[in-house]
Amino acid sequence: MENCVEEWNELEKEFSSLEEEHKTYGHQVNQLKEVQRRCAAAIAHQRYRMRQIADAIRAIDGTRSPSDAVLRDQLADLERKIARRKDQFRDLEDTLPHDNGLYLKIVLGSVNVSLVSKQDKFKYKEDYERFKLYVTIVVFVLALLICFIRYRVTDAVFQFTLVWYYCTLTIREHILRVNGSRIKGWWIVHHFISTAAAGIILIWPDGYSYHAFRRQFVIFSIYLNLIQMVQYYYQSGSLYRLRALGERRSMDLTVEGFQSWMWTGLTFLLPLLIIGYMFQLYNAYVLYELSLDPQCHEWQVIALSAIFLILFLGNTFTVSAVLRQKIRQKLKENVKLAWKNKYHFNNKTE
Repeated sequence: MENCVEEWNELEKEFSSLEEEHKTYGHQVNQLKEVQRRCAAAIAHQRYRMRQIADAIRAIDGTRSPSDAVLRDQLADLERKIARRKDQFRDLEDTLPHDNGLYLKIVLGSVNVSLVSKQDKFKYKEDYERFKLYVTIVVFVLALLICFIRYRVTDAVFQFTLVWYYCTLTIREHILRVNGSRIKGWWIVHHFISTAAAGIILIWPDGYSYHAFRRQFVIFSIYLNLIQMVQYYYQSGSLYRLRALGERRSMDLTVEGFQSWMWTGLTFLLPLLIIGYMFQLYNAYVLYELSLDPQCHEWQVIALSAIFLILFLGNTFTVSAVLRQKIRQKLKENVKLAWKNKYHFNNKTE
């Protein structure tokens, strides 16, 4: 009994220390929130002042004499400084809390999803990448399974997994955007549309039209998930290398498409993606033809046809924009190089 009393007394002393430590923690948390608020207000003030300076620069630039080289250089220097300061603001804001946005407020309420440290943000981003990879492998295996097992129950399990997966992706991606990931708007919209498509297939009645399209959809799912696994493998390696070189941010993500940073070493993925996009167009065409069949009475057929067409158009437009941007950049570089060589040659001849 004496030992128990002695141990309890030791615990009392430790608990007193714990209470003091917790008070310190609570005080520092309140201090942190106050500092975050002041930093956010200071950045907003700086942005406001910079907009005023930028407006003044535009007004001066519109009235200056074309021959005034000194003023032109001063204005160009100020514009470069403003652009550089905006990049600095983005780096500062990465560690500050952000507004959740409408979607997260609807799904999660007013809970704060902003992570404080860069280590926690990077860890959450890595967890998101692993989640995508693991679920993609599971979906790929399920798609192979339902190739040989033709039961509506196994089909429903596969389709429900797709609904859950895309719903979870949209939530995680919005949390990542709050924490500094620059996910392009189309990829988030793409996952919302994919959620709707999976939900429509899940409630598609078991009948003539369902079985007429089932095999094609399973083959499409196998190809799509196979491409996503290949993309993850090569994109994650490329991002790791580019981050080490300081050319990409720590919160940049792998995507189910093609972006400008993939030109270095990942262009071989482009034909595979284009085949997938053409598959989406073919799905839209087959479903549209199926909707004209007298035996087809389900609204899901024409709805899915429209969805696959939207996915095809969105993906094609996004890739085309990347290609157009890269071609223009290449042309500008060639023109600059040609002028530089010409100027260098003229200097030599003189």
